[in-house]
This record gives sequence, structure tokens and C-alpha cells, in this order.
Amino acid sequence: MTEGSRAKPCLFSPISGTITLNGEPVAGAKLIRTAGKAHTHGELVDTATTDEQGQFEMPGAFERVLLAKFLPMEFVASQKIIVEYQGQTYKMWAGVKREREVNSESSGQPLTVTCELNSEVKRAAVGGGFVNSLCNWEYTPDEKIDFSKVPPPGE
Repeated sequence: MTEGSRAKPCLFSPISGTITLNGEPVAGAKLIRTAGKAHTHGELVDTATTDEQGQFEMPGAFERVLLAKFLPMEFVASQKIIVEYQGQTYKMWAGVKREREVNSESSGQPLTVTCELNSEVKRAAVGGGFVNSLCNWEYTPDEKIDFSKVPPPGE
């Protein structure tokens, strides 16, 4: 972890990719991304627009306050991307990021997605958090915990 990443935890990693609808590239779609934490003053919001090939790119979103540097606390950041296209709104990405590092949503790899707006929502457990998304991307899923083998407290 670099000094800069300690000072400004990553709320949403840089993300790029391609958006399609019925297998065809979506040109001119507006992406609206929000990222935030409960203790900060409001969410970070930014936008991007897909090009003729349905491709987009958004930079990383980092926490603006240095509170986390001085007070130990659990890191939890909400994430959302919606796509507005031809009068329709699609919930492309909704999740909770539980690690401060860049690209924890993709197991340390660049966050590059392919998103079909008419696909079924997929749920991913990665980096201690979760994502519900219309997208596919490379990541290593978190190990599932079998709570039936965990003894109750006090045993």
C-alpha cells in the first residue's frame, strides 16, 4: 500500500469497459456513478458517456477526508452506477466495497467490465464486500463460510 492510498482510501476503483444492449454497442449512454461512506459529507458523484463502440472509462474515486488516517475504523463504501439510455434507466452496478485498496473489486486486477443491459443481475462476493451487477469482469470470488461448522458463542 502506498502512502497516498493510506491518506485517501479508494471508494470506487477506476473502471472501464463496454456496454451493449441486445448484443449491440450502446453509443451515447450516460453513466452516473456514486460512491461514499456513512461518515463523509455526501457522496462523490461523477458521470461518463459511452462512445460509438459502447466503451467508457471513469477514474478512481477516492475519499476526500483524512479521518480514516487518524481514527481506526472499519472501511465500508457504497458504490452505484446507473446507465441512462433512450429514456430507460438500468442499474448497472450496486455494491459495498470493504477494502481501501484500488481494484479490490477485481481481486487486484484492473476493473474492466462488459455489461449487457438486458442481462440478469449477477451477485459477486469479492474483497470482503459484494456487488450486484449486469456486468462480467475478472475476479476471484471470496471463499464461502460454512456457518454450520462454527460453534455458537460460549462453546
